[in-house]
Amino acid sequence: MTLSRPLSWFLLAFGVWSWIIWITFVRNLVKDGSGLAFDDGHPTAYFFVHLTLAVVSFVWGTIIGGIGLRGLRALSRTSRTS
Repeated sequence: MTLSRPLSWFLLAFGVWSWIIWITFVRNLVKDGSGLAFDDGHPTAYFFVHLTLAVVSFVWGTIIGGIGLRGLRALSRTSRTS
């Protein structure tokens, strides 16, 4: 299966966007002073749930961005041989 150039760019952009958003979220989660993420300096269930969501999103963002990158590489290889 060959991905179109716009779809490949979209997937790559989605992967990069996912990393940017979730890195910012994790930074804010670690610095949380409201008492939701930490209780007396110890991580709460809220912290672990949201950290898990971030890790899963990092993995999916990497996979989706990788598919987009592979699609772009495949398109550049086929355009050079044609």
